[in-house]
Amino acid sequence: MNDLRSVRKRVRKTTTSSATISARSGLLALSLALAGLVGFAPAVRAQAVRQLVTQPIDERQSVELEGNTRPEANADNDRGPVADTLVLDHMELLLQRPPETETALTELIDRLYDTQSPDFHQWLDNQRLREEFGPAQSDVDTVTSWLSSHGMTVHGVHLSGMVVDFSGTAAQVRDTFHTEIHSLEVKGAARIANMSNPRIPLALAGVVKGVVSLNDFPAHPQYTAAPQYTTAPYSTSILDLPGYALVPGDLWTIYNFNPLLKAGITGKGQKVVVVEDTNMYNTADWTTFRKYFGLSGYTAGSLTQVHPAPGSGTNNCSNPGVTGDAGEATLDVEWASAAAPDAAIELASCKGTNTTYGFLLAAQNLVDASEPPAIVSMSYGECEAVLGATANSTFNTAFKNGTAKGMSFFVSSGDQLTGVCSGDLSEKAVTGGVSVNGMASTPYNVAAGGTDFADAAEESQTTYWSDSNSSTYESAKKYPPEVPWNNSCASPLVAHFLGYSTTYGSEGSCNGTKYPKLLNNSGGSGGPSSCATGAPAKGGVSGGTCKGWPKPSWQQSLVGNPADKVRDLPDVSLFASTGMVWGHAYIYCYSNLADQGATCSGEPPVKWSAAGGTSFVAPILAGIQALVNQKKGAKQGNPNAVYYALAKTEYGTKGSSTCNSSNARPTGPGVGASCIFNDITGVFSGSTGTVDFGSNDAPCTNVADSTVLHNCYRPSGTNGVLSTSNSSFDPAYPTTTGWDFATGIGSINVTNLVNHW
Repeated sequence: MNDLRSVRKRVRKTTTSSATISARSGLLALSLALAGLVGFAPAVRAQAVRQLVTQPIDERQSVELEGNTRPEANADNDRGPVADTLVLDHMELLLQRPPETETALTELIDRLYDTQSPDFHQWLDNQRLREEFGPAQSDVDTVTSWLSSHGMTVHGVHLSGMVVDFSGTAAQVRDTFHTEIHSLEVKGAARIANMSNPRIPLALAGVVKGVVSLNDFPAHPQYTAAPQYTTAPYSTSILDLPGYALVPGDLWTIYNFNPLLKAGITGKGQKVVVVEDTNMYNTADWTTFRKYFGLSGYTAGSLTQVHPAPGSGTNNCSNPGVTGDAGEATLDVEWASAAAPDAAIELASCKGTNTTYGFLLAAQNLVDASEPPAIVSMSYGECEAVLGATANSTFNTAFKNGTAKGMSFFVSSGDQLTGVCSGDLSEKAVTGGVSVNGMASTPYNVAAGGTDFADAAEESQTTYWSDSNSSTYESAKKYPPEVPWNNSCASPLVAHFLGYSTTYGSEGSCNGTKYPKLLNNSGGSGGPSSCATGAPAKGGVSGGTCKGWPKPSWQQSLVGNPADKVRDLPDVSLFASTGMVWGHAYIYCYSNLADQGATCSGEPPVKWSAAGGTSFVAPILAGIQALVNQKKGAKQGNPNAVYYALAKTEYGTKGSSTCNSSNARPTGPGVGASCIFNDITGVFSGSTGTVDFGSNDAPCTNVADSTVLHNCYRPSGTNGVLSTSNSSFDPAYPTTTGWDFATGIGSINVTNLVNHW
């Protein structure tokens, strides 16, 4: 078959009547007394952590929790206050450890990953994590009692002691946090959100980090469906290039899975969990996917759907049913299974509330489990500056706690190139400057990046792909050269292919008119963490008091990685393209015809759904980790500790010419057989010299009502390209030798990675 070729501001007094204060004080005293009888956290223990609440709560003195208002919560979108009786369900209040306790946990985690330390892989359990590294129990009791005194329903406290789960009405939120919840209309969609930053009593400022969310804006699934296709040759390319779709067998050939699979390293005995806010549309899709692509012969493989309950308190995880993210859930379980065909794939989902993501609830509950899963994949995102300081910290806290327990987290870096805050692809050009996915930027997860194949750009497809397919539809012959996944006019490779000398300027590719669909920010995301904490001066734009997460120890001193003192994304990458430019995309079985799906059973895969995105990369990397864990016979925790150590050995101080992905070009010597990582430099040599075509740069412009440009070089014309300088071309970001913002360490030779772990 040929057709698959195809925190804190100054204290401001608030006016509150003495009668109200007296009443609240009485309620608070009663609640504190009751807390001795009814607890939401573990039993009273010897005080091991410093108490942070050291003065009585005085509601007249409060502090603002900066960086916790959505940029869309503005006068233009405001449709007035919601009803006072509207219930905001399962809100979360994030607590914080004393600084010295936080430091102690960070240092212990470093030792957990130090092979020379007696603490190496001595993972923490719930009891130790709570008793040694949780807030003081008296502080937790004070906070829950304070919430109760305002009429809030406290459902429970996470076993780590770091998150309080509570519900209340809009009126109670206004009374407690001094912010109103309003109805908004944003691009035709009805939303709710707080119109100002929450405030809390000064006495609680040491222990309360913030309210995680007071809005119902959804996160972005990190995949993009390719245009529908029904005829051969397979192609979704707007440049009318023939394409070759990826099926599991192609993945195995390109990234060298086959020696492991033949040796029985198939994920058997391992579990990979994907966290979602939906169930699958039809679990038979997973079975059909495995049947057509030769996975059903791996008989230990299984699929289950669960709704994980929290470790304590009222159950906050209800069955979400099938939501608009069902396509995301489907590709996650299918391609996790493709990477580890004998693994047990578990879809863990919770129904989202009008304040809290369902997949966040699922992830937190899994971390709290007495026996948490070893491997978790998450394929959603929102940029740091929009997600907000407290929500950023919530993901960081969950992943940090899980990392201390030996869990491995894989999170898609994003599909918006270097402009994640412009997450809506209909915006076409980035207006908010350089930004990254706040769910992926923590130091405690693998940020999964995206690549594309360069064979079509060089018109050498038949070197790497067969015109006929096997009985399970694969056609890849060998590893093709990779470049960063960049579907935009800001890609130097796209510009060169179309005959443009520059991407910017009135004569550049981003101001051309022949291919208007190239004006987009579709591609693999990466960049420096820049607004994990603090608040932007302008909504959705890093700046103001924003700061990024500190650079983790394992990311330091790798050639190519800048000395910027912050966490940089991504870590590793795999193919992620939608096929929009160069014709390659992933095939998956999704039978929901009303949501970009296609009939699968009885139809050849050429008529199935096609898509791309770092949503595919996260579950594939999670599946690869299942192979590692099977080979090692134990869970491994944060894979970055090993990824970066191996990369430092391979790349040394100058990089490895042997492991350059460009060596895979038809005229090249090939990538070295012993390489663990393929260094994606995007460098091609020809008659005109050596040119770097690798970049995850994006087109940019100013917003309609402003002349301000953010990280945008626009010397002339309507559109510029993202640049770290507005006055000169310093693209964000080109590939480099070793690590780079476009693809991280690079892509993986899976057999070599597993065998050298």
